[in-house]
Amino acid sequence: MSRISVKVGLASCGVAAGASEVYKVLQDSAMDIELKQTACIGMCFEEPLVELSGGALGTLTLGMVEPELVLNYLAEYRAGKVPSGKVILADSQEGVHNSLLQNQTRIVLRNCGVIDPKSIEDYEQSGGYTALKKALSMQPKEIIAEISASGLRGRGGAGFPTGKKWSLSAEAKGDKKYVICNADEGDPGAFMDRSTLEGDPHNVIEGMIIGAYAMGADEGYIYCRAEYPMAVEHLEIAIQAAEAKNYLGKNILGSGFDFVLHVKEGAGAFVCGEETALMHSIEGMRGMPTLRPPYPSESGLWGYPTNINNVETWANITWIINHGAAEYRKIGTDKAPGTKVFALAGKIAGSGLIEVPMGTKLSDIIYKVGGGMKSASPFKAVQIGGPSGGCIPSHLLDTTVDYDSINATGAIMGSGGMVVMDENTCIVDVARFFLNFTQNESCGKCTFCRIGTRRMLEILTRISEGKGELEDIQRLEELAANIRKASLCGLGQSAPNPVLTTLRYFKDEYLEHILEKRCPAGVCSALMRYEIIPEKCIGCTACARKCPVNCISGSIKEVHIIDQAACIKCGACYAACKFSAIKKG
Repeated sequence: MSRISVKVGLASCGVAAGASEVYKVLQDSAMDIELKQTACIGMCFEEPLVELSGGALGTLTLGMVEPELVLNYLAEYRAGKVPSGKVILADSQEGVHNSLLQNQTRIVLRNCGVIDPKSIEDYEQSGGYTALKKALSMQPKEIIAEISASGLRGRGGAGFPTGKKWSLSAEAKGDKKYVICNADEGDPGAFMDRSTLEGDPHNVIEGMIIGAYAMGADEGYIYCRAEYPMAVEHLEIAIQAAEAKNYLGKNILGSGFDFVLHVKEGAGAFVCGEETALMHSIEGMRGMPTLRPPYPSESGLWGYPTNINNVETWANITWIINHGAAEYRKIGTDKAPGTKVFALAGKIAGSGLIEVPMGTKLSDIIYKVGGGMKSASPFKAVQIGGPSGGCIPSHLLDTTVDYDSINATGAIMGSGGMVVMDENTCIVDVARFFLNFTQNESCGKCTFCRIGTRRMLEILTRISEGKGELEDIQRLEELAANIRKASLCGLGQSAPNPVLTTLRYFKDEYLEHILEKRCPAGVCSALMRYEIIPEKCIGCTACARKCPVNCISGSIKEVHIIDQAACIKCGACYAACKFSAIKKG
């Protein structure tokens, strides 16, 4: 029998779930195995993940592996028995979640969860740096023409044609040019950049080297937030390894092309995702947006022509160079070729990272790729595009994932965060949450962004507390229109989107909060009302004993009553009742 190979997922999600302990048990064991580490294959909801291969059963991946049981699973696998743990992927038999990967097309994530991200040799064995070698044999204009022909659009949210952006930088006059990777991922519920950099840092680096060669840049920066320590670590290891093999540095692979790459850690300001603010941060100044034009391609970092693309955009480059623009265009739609990476979070069964062709229906993403809803509560909406995006309701689930279709709903593609909500989610509370985020993250430069978002947040807070007025809806819409018009950068211009889309599709829920002083989802505590259902109450006194303010009265074996004036709406009675005799609403 060949030697058994054991691979453990040690990305941030895996480590948080206990994968380090699993790895240590395997490392300390006396078993003759080839122990490897990798990052996340995207199934964050199944972490810790352990892949077994080399036995008669082929390759098996186990999910939710506990440290104290992993050696038992390994022994079973070695003996030719299907491990008693949770098998989630299998070569030789039908795995529970095979369909989740079968419904994906992986270009950006093709190596994530497959190779060791700390090993440049693993990357090379998977075809790494062949695209760079091919690109160095081409003329810079040929490379830009190939990227243009592919139809790749910037995956940071705006969808600007990448080839056009590269052309502008290549044509710009200057003794020095820069390329930048924007990895300042700050959207709540988004972790695409983090997982990509943790799982396949060389792919992004190789894409940047090719881009720098095509545009005539000799220096680059990866701007990554400091809250991503593992991504930063893997980038620094990858850069050192690439320098040692002359993929970076002077006279790269004897081509005469020089390129040096740095990692710049950001302090976590959401506004630094905006390109001018990002460049100011690299320059050592406060990250605040400035008026454009001039655009970075004309005058960017330290006044030199600069190209900025996000992680996912750079991660597409090597595939396009290796396979050609024509092959890339076979994936996705005519106006939006290729794939899109999404981070699924919220009330979805398969939370994690996925990659699907552009043009995929939202319903397919949620139910075929994401595994459907986490609970029996039905789907209500999906927030796409983060705090700059908007809520798309259930009746629009046939919307396809492409820039034009998503924009038509009032949301935006954004960088790729998807927060799935069920009927237990309060739409007003969701709008308030995202607006609170953007209000806190405003740099304060623009009056309408600084003050206008605060006024909107105050109105939403009043509504959630039952103090709203019918006129508040008009006030929100007027403020939103002014903020969008008068804000300098994308943060302010898009900050009202969650409010506008929820008003557009869920106005009835706002009206219930305002007119009926009721939160239909039972989330807004100030509007909560707990009532005892006489037909179900058996007088067990459990609710009364748990009430911290003694507002529940009644004798044993008699129907109890809640004093609404004294109730603090803590929910202790609701949690204590075993007979579903207390309703909330």
